[in-house]
Amino acid sequence: MAKNLVIVESPAKAKTIEKFLGPDFKVESSFGHIRDLPARDLGVDLDREFAPKYAVSTDKKEVVKKLKKLAKESETVWLASDEDREGEAIAWHLAEALELDALKTNRIVFHEITKGAILKAIEQPRRIDMDLVNAQQARRVLDRIVGFELSPVLWKKVKRGLSAGRVQSVAVRLIVEREREIQSFQSESDFRIHAQFANVQGQPFQAEMPHGIGEKSAVESTLASLGTHPFHVAELEKKAATRKPSAPFTTSTLQQEAARKLGFSVNRTMSLAQGLYENGFITYMRTDSVNLSQEALQGAAAAITQQYGASYVQTRAYSTKAKGAQEAHEAIRPTNLSVQNAGLDPAQKRLYDLIWKRTMASQMADAKLERTTAQVENAAGLRFVARGEMIAFDGFLKVYREGVDEEEEDTGLLPTLSKGDAVTLLHATAQQRFTRPPGRFTEATLVKALEELGIGRPSTYAPTITTVQKRGYIQKGTNEGVERS
Repeated sequence: MAKNLVIVESPAKAKTIEKFLGPDFKVESSFGHIRDLPARDLGVDLDREFAPKYAVSTDKKEVVKKLKKLAKESETVWLASDEDREGEAIAWHLAEALELDALKTNRIVFHEITKGAILKAIEQPRRIDMDLVNAQQARRVLDRIVGFELSPVLWKKVKRGLSAGRVQSVAVRLIVEREREIQSFQSESDFRIHAQFANVQGQPFQAEMPHGIGEKSAVESTLASLGTHPFHVAELEKKAATRKPSAPFTTSTLQQEAARKLGFSVNRTMSLAQGLYENGFITYMRTDSVNLSQEALQGAAAAITQQYGASYVQTRAYSTKAKGAQEAHEAIRPTNLSVQNAGLDPAQKRLYDLIWKRTMASQMADAKLERTTAQVENAAGLRFVARGEMIAFDGFLKVYREGVDEEEEDTGLLPTLSKGDAVTLLHATAQQRFTRPPGRFTEATLVKALEELGIGRPSTYAPTITTVQKRGYIQKGTNEGVERS
């Protein structure tokens, strides 16, 4: 029998860790939480400072029995659940339910499943952090009180089977308020005139009038008058600009970017990230920190130098803006930046590629741009504006460009222009535009809104969005939405 028992949450994680430890270690899984508040009772003593009353889940009784037996046969028990509040609570529940001897029980944490990280954790054991445990318990108790008190009201007033919650109810309110904004929105229209000109060499470029025109008759008369006077370059402004890379991924930014770039739901992103983590490809995927370890910074610099050259390296330290962020953790990154492709299936590989590119870009040089604005006018005072952008040095853009939630106007390149040059009007058209209401939330923008408001945690976004859809409070549809019956 092995002298050491290591307990983790998932079987996949256990299988990976067992490869790194010798025959003196046996790695077992708790299959997540083993205790929770009872399903049919409040489970919180409101008269005794909100003391929770826990019970071992019915489906976990055999697991507890097995782990208790193995713990008694082992000299040392290592509680190796995840490094966040939830993981700390799982470790505490295991210690309580298995009746572990504190003198022969160690708590270990690691943010990546690599041999080096596991062996380092074994060398640096600690005790269970009760501050983290109590923080998790407070959240759990609040969730239960809110849900237990409000859900019966929904059953009585609406229908049975519905639920309310500290995070999900706020998420639904945000969506309802946005829908009311959309319904009350009054659309307005105007016309914008676009023109194509050619420089003295005959090279074409696009320009538009800087202001809209409200009346159709005024648009028609303006279009008719464009050919009466020649145009010239009245003003020409060139500005050097830089663009900086985004920070490495946190849970919420990974969820948002995977939705924008890969079309993944929040739930799918977390499932794929869990698989990448448990197989040792990326660091822990539930984090609100943008920190990178010294080892990761050195690894990024080496990989960038090898692939793109030393001029592309710019080591950066990022600070987390989120309230209550756990700075001791790391951002989500590959465990080995020299490995560009990893994953067990095509979806995992696509997500890994996104994480690899974002991490690499975060440690690369700024992109250097040259932005040009040309003002073209004629003697009648009609003015058009042309904008162009040229990349002088691509920097991090060589690897990664961040996605956006709204459509961006494409800024192209302008041909050679000089102040005072005559330009030829090739053709002009008018386009009617309508002001649009605010867009409905996507999963990505809802996660962003919850994070900005300080509602929920990285671990709660995916289950919250899933729950409000399952309950029928909201539904996913086309971008414009469809009216519900």
